[in-house]
Amino acid sequence: MGILDSRRTQTCIQIRILKDLHEEPVISRLDSHYEVTIIIADAQVSTNVPQHSCFHLQLRGTISQIESALTYLDELDLEVFHQSSPEENGW
Repeated sequence: MGILDSRRTQTCIQIRILKDLHEEPVISRLDSHYEVTIIIADAQVSTNVPQHSCFHLQLRGTISQIESALTYLDELDLEVFHQSSPEENGW
């Protein structure tokens, strides 16, 4: 792991989780599997059988951890909107 990969940073994203993944622990896996700290800044979840839920998240960790977490979200085929990149928000 390079020096840049181990530097602590944060990034802000918005994710849209479709109805068929509502039973999956998508957000908690970011912490348990990728050791990323998650701050949920906003969430929009409908109680009337929503087609999707939307979350605004702040992810904190090393660049490598955040990149791995973002790859995981991409592999789930979630819509991920980057509000900032890890390199722009270094601590």
